[in-house]
Amino acid sequence: MKTFKGLGAVPAGIGPSVVTIGKFDGVHRGHRAVIEHARRLADERRLSTIVVTFDRNPLALLAPEKCPEELVSVRQKLELLATTGVDATLMLPFDRALASVPATEFVERVLVDGLDAKAVLVGSDFRYGARGAGDVPLLVELGAKFGFSVEVVDDVRPAGERRVSSTWIRELLAEGDVRRATELLGHTPTVSGLVVHGAARGRELGFPTANLTPESEGLIPADGVYAGWLTDAGTRYPAAISVGDNPTFEGVAKKQVEAYVLDRELDLYDHLVDVEFVERIRGMVAFTSIEALIDTIRDDVERSRGILAG
Repeated sequence: MKTFKGLGAVPAGIGPSVVTIGKFDGVHRGHRAVIEHARRLADERRLSTIVVTFDRNPLALLAPEKCPEELVSVRQKLELLATTGVDATLMLPFDRALASVPATEFVERVLVDGLDAKAVLVGSDFRYGARGAGDVPLLVELGAKFGFSVEVVDDVRPAGERRVSSTWIRELLAEGDVRRATELLGHTPTVSGLVVHGAARGRELGFPTANLTPESEGLIPADGVYAGWLTDAGTRYPAAISVGDNPTFEGVAKKQVEAYVLDRELDLYDHLVDVEFVERIRGMVAFTSIEALIDTIRDDVERSRGILAG
């Protein structure tokens, strides 16, 4: 997949194309349904498939107090989009200049002149242009004028439930339900970050952990202990993962992610690793003794081993 950061980076002659536009936060099953539809259409018409997205949620600029946490970072989003088989992604910087572009001008500059779109696929709630003035009916009207068709792709609703959305996935992660979140995402919730030195309490207890920097990428699920995976330099290791402050010890920073790699000790300091959350084992609790804590950690490790072996 080719990636273009800004409209000025798009080479001449990239089209004709099938284009889909959106925030694509999480690149979940709903997003993938739209992208797959776009790819099929592009194959039928022998066109290229291009995703247009943004370097942040527009609310981060327009109404920061209403902006939810991102499910994934820009880097993670691009990596996930690359797995969908699209030909290119155009990453637009959502700044004041872009936010002020009228809807018709946005369509003409980006879809027509920039990407030579012959078909545009969007969700039913798609909005664009200054103050979100553009909607699907206007897009259809502009398509007739500029020579592209418009298709609205139906929402994905598993078993007749609510539609798959980034909002629903955030709710599940806030509850620690990473297994259900995985079903909606189509991939495992993952946090990426550098491994930094911690207080070495895990090592003292016999369970040395890889502690991720607080500036990690990806939305961290609810506090608790999880079975999951740690990936370093392409190698994936089974792990028991702790999330949150440690109520047994004082002075521990909030929302730490610590991964204990099962059955081996690795030197991971300063490595950029991915930590995947497969299933929540328990919530975070305070222990009255170190012995009780160690016994519970042993049980966490064995439960993680069984979950990941299945």
